[in-house]
Amino acid sequence: MSGRSYFGTDGIRGRTNQWPMTAELAMKVGMAAGTRFMRGSHRHRVVIGKDTRLSGYMVENALVAGFTSVGMDVVQFGPIPTPAVAMLAHSMRADLGVMISASHNPFEDNGIKLFGPDGYKLSDEDELKIEALLDQDIPLAAPDAIGRARRVEDARGRYIHAVKSSFPADLRLDGLRIVVDCANGAAYQVAPAALWELGAEVISIGVSPDGLNINDGCGSTAPMLLQETVVSAGADIGIALDGDADRLIIVDEKGDIVDGDQIMALIAGGWAREGRLKGGGLVATVMSNLGLERFVAGLGIELVRTKVGDRYVLEKMRAGGYNVGGEQSGHMILSDYGTTGDGTVAALQVLAALVRSGKAASALLHQFDKVPQLLKNVRFSGGKPLDHQDVKRVIAQAEAELNGSGRLVIRPSGTEPVIRVMAEGDSEDQVRDVVDRICAEVAKVAA
Repeated sequence: MSGRSYFGTDGIRGRTNQWPMTAELAMKVGMAAGTRFMRGSHRHRVVIGKDTRLSGYMVENALVAGFTSVGMDVVQFGPIPTPAVAMLAHSMRADLGVMISASHNPFEDNGIKLFGPDGYKLSDEDELKIEALLDQDIPLAAPDAIGRARRVEDARGRYIHAVKSSFPADLRLDGLRIVVDCANGAAYQVAPAALWELGAEVISIGVSPDGLNINDGCGSTAPMLLQETVVSAGADIGIALDGDADRLIIVDEKGDIVDGDQIMALIAGGWAREGRLKGGGLVATVMSNLGLERFVAGLGIELVRTKVGDRYVLEKMRAGGYNVGGEQSGHMILSDYGTTGDGTVAALQVLAALVRSGKAASALLHQFDKVPQLLKNVRFSGGKPLDHQDVKRVIAQAEAELNGSGRLVIRPSGTEPVIRVMAEGDSEDQVRDVVDRICAEVAKVAA
């Protein structure tokens, strides 16, 4: 990731109307990305989707100006999930797909995610080439070669159809009462519609976006409202998506939260029994619980770990031929059905398992007992505290103590001056002791 000024691990993101999330830079990104992907002699096309943030109008218009100015035609979808943009970029033979979203962040933030013609997020090489163009004068199209922009009104319908086709053809959702929380975000129309069309009784919350309420007290990062609604409505299950709908958290009929680890265990285990699991394994990050690793090992499934970030999960899946991957936070990538995380598609796999089992959600979804896990953050003002000898010594002691019964993950945050210290093991007291000791030593040398 060296040499990056604009792109992070998931596109360009920041507070709106502050660098780099300004209309000026968005227009320049359109010009640069358009120039980079003007390959061949055909008429070039970019598709653009967005979530429901107020700033989406500004960023979208700036991108449209940038793309059309270098001669690229633009197709605008309006509010639509990130995985829909990836899917439609590929099916509409576009040269590029753009999603305007800051995912689970509050409305003040926004972001620009770019997808290639294959529907996958851009490679590091392409992002760096676009970055290089941002600092140059980009040649503009001749007056008669400026691109055109148009809106496609049925994009949501196309996505709903694709999502439903991932659900087993012999099953229906009749008789299921499902609460779906769309975080006042990109899936506020498509997720409830897909569930209703498959026969479910749908209770929708987080489906009244006003530009300012995306992820505000709702969605996968704030599931309390969903928990309350599931219990009070006597629902069978609750589904929470995030602002751009690539993340999924489930709530069972008792109101208990089911995280990404349990969802991955259910899907990978079910697919393995059906002979559908590819690569003989499941891809997750270093943050996934040790209980998941032990559970899938008992099924003869390897847990392959990556760095934190769905980008790294997907890279490992593509390299190793795996078709199930995700994060504890709820990013679910099922590559049989899409090229990026898709909370709605993952939810339908969970619902299919629920219908087939005939069990209550609480009986089906708690696949394993979590191993005690504790994560703490330590702020530091500068330098590299993890390179200090005293910190290394305490970490080595902790690793020796946890050997065979636990795990230690220590990493600097990619976005703020924070060291993240995570430990897990069979003894909750030991885990707390280990984390506290390491945090204290990091704080001491960083003071």
